[in-house]
Amino acid sequence: MYIDNENFEKWMEQLSKKLIEIGKDLKSLINTDNILDDNEKLLDNQDLAFLLKVSFRTLQRYRVSGQLPYFTIGKKTYYRANDIRAFVRERADSQTYKQFEKANQLENKS
Repeated sequence: MYIDNENFEKWMEQLSKKLIEIGKDLKSLINTDNILDDNEKLLDNQDLAFLLKVSFRTLQRYRVSGQLPYFTIGKKTYYRANDIRAFVRERADSQTYKQFEKANQLENKS
């Protein structure tokens, strides 16, 4: 396949623009440690479903009903450990919550 100089230069220019864009995205990702507190832990759907021993559909119902705070990055859903702690605390008696905290090491480190 033969590419003339003009087409090659256009292709290289597009490639260069894309690489610059990717570089900017990477720079923004490098500084993500400043977004969360040092002791704040994030869990995704799989982690939380395993932790609470519920299905993904149950987590979806909690999100839709507003019972469980969440946020998404891209198409992935995340939960803050503080929000999970509050969610469990509202629904469990104190003994059950203590067992949950101990088993899952979610105690506050403040």
